Amino acid sequence: MAKSKKKIEEQRTSKKVIARNRRARYDYHIEDTYEAGLVLTGTEVKSLREGRASLTDGFGLIFQNEAWLEGVYIPEYLQGTWTNHAARRRRKMLLHRDEILRISQKLKESGRTLIPLELYFDGSRAKVEMAVARGKKDWDKRQALREKQDAREAQRAMSLRRNMD
Repeated sequence: MAKSKKKIEEQRTSKKVIARNRRARYDYHIEDTYEAGLVLTGTEVKSLREGRASLTDGFGLIFQNEAWLEGVYIPEYLQGTWTNHAARRRRKMLLHRDEILRISQKLKESGRTLIPLELYFDGSRAKVEMAVARGKKDWDKRQALREKQDAREAQRAMSLRRNMD
């Protein structure tokens, strides 16, 4: 009996990632991150449980003191009927009022945007990790690639030297 309760508790606290926006860290300087709940319909949740979603074109906005997520693609549920959802509809994000105010103040600064980094289930609840970010210039991207390549080469050289000893 105790094992089943423990297993249920683990499932409740586990984090199952559905989609990641891998280009976000390449295209943007991440300044702050926030975790937000999502208001979803039943067919959206079922589609997410199948692991089907894309964050590539997604962005967040603050409208009338509410946070909204737009452009995120959650395809229609295959076994859904006439109750199916629109794939790219606007979805409400659940944040505390002070978080929304903080985000809206940061978004008023020039060049800032709100982008989704990760969509996941935290237990049984769908959550999205949002970031206030500033877009990178082309030379920033080249510099980041160069630094990453230099670090990789240094790591390779260290491992070769370790193997020779």
